[in-house]
Amino acid sequence: MRIRTSVLALTAATAACIAALTFAAPPTGGNVPAGSARAAPEFQQIDTWLNSPPLRLDALRGKVVLVDFWTYTCINCLNHLPAVKDWHARYKDQGLVVVGVHTPEFAYEKSTKNVREAIERLHIQHAVAQDNSYGTWKAFNNQYWPAIYLIDKQGKIVYSHFGEGRYGETEKKIQALLAEPASADTAPAATTSKGA
Repeated sequence: MRIRTSVLALTAATAACIAALTFAAPPTGGNVPAGSARAAPEFQQIDTWLNSPPLRLDALRGKVVLVDFWTYTCINCLNHLPAVKDWHARYKDQGLVVVGVHTPEFAYEKSTKNVREAIERLHIQHAVAQDNSYGTWKAFNNQYWPAIYLIDKQGKIVYSHFGEGRYGETEKKIQALLAEPASADTAPAATTSKGA
């Protein structure tokens, strides 16, 4: 009886550990430690650009770029969208460029018509890149909807946040990045490029 009880206890403990690992919350992100920031990858395999001509990150040097991975049926994305739209409206004239990378979870979300209708319905004014092939998703090593990456004026990812929340913290980081001077080697070449 004692062996059976020990086996049952061990089985229950193992199941609890597996459940905890399986249902663990995603990391929340945050500031990238100084010296650890990596260059932001270029937008990859974008099917269509909406609300904007094609953008290239190397042409946006000298600006702060907020990349928001989202999809129009994700409730968490829709809950955090008002903050993203507000940052675009509030800081676009101060040098913030917001790019919503629409990476579909379901087949029907790949329809440009459906994405365009969602952009109109949701009153999205910032650039939207349709990432049906997950090219940009993979380039950023992203795993979550929604996910925000802030890119500084030198083109490095310096902050990330996954999921909803931390809006005040994210906005303070946007403000701090906008206040930083752009170095001479970060002057933007052009704001658009073909073949993105």
